[in-house]
Amino acid sequence: MPAKSKSSMSSDHKEALAQGRAEGRAVRAYLERLESNRPKRGRKRTKESITARLETLAEQLEGADPLKRLQLAQEELDLTDELARVDQGTDIGDLEAEFIKVAPSYAERKGISYGAFREVGVPASVLKAAGITRSTG
Repeated sequence: MPAKSKSSMSSDHKEALAQGRAEGRAVRAYLERLESNRPKRGRKRTKESITARLETLAEQLEGADPLKRLQLAQEELDLTDELARVDQGTDIGDLEAEFIKVAPSYAERKGISYGAFREVGVPASVLKAAGITRSTG
């Protein structure tokens, strides 16, 4: 059986793969930020209300039995994470700008429609800025 020769990828092919990976990262980062900032049910928490609850937890932890202390410790960790997200802010301007830049070619290459983007929460105004319309998908 003759030995198969290895064929190397052309530089154009390598560039196309790199572009696809970069576009995929940009789209994923934007969609993940949208998902993490999706409004939740119930009353909105503010930085002040989270901080106040953390202070209350610190007092409750002192006299709590082991099982209650475990539950309070988990709540404290959850609130600390939530506070960090609040401090991080919801500014997604840079991610949105990158999404607008790469979304048209990503959508065309992957066959993603306007409706699919809307289904996962991408605002119509962002799609319009990207040049993705109902008729392009």
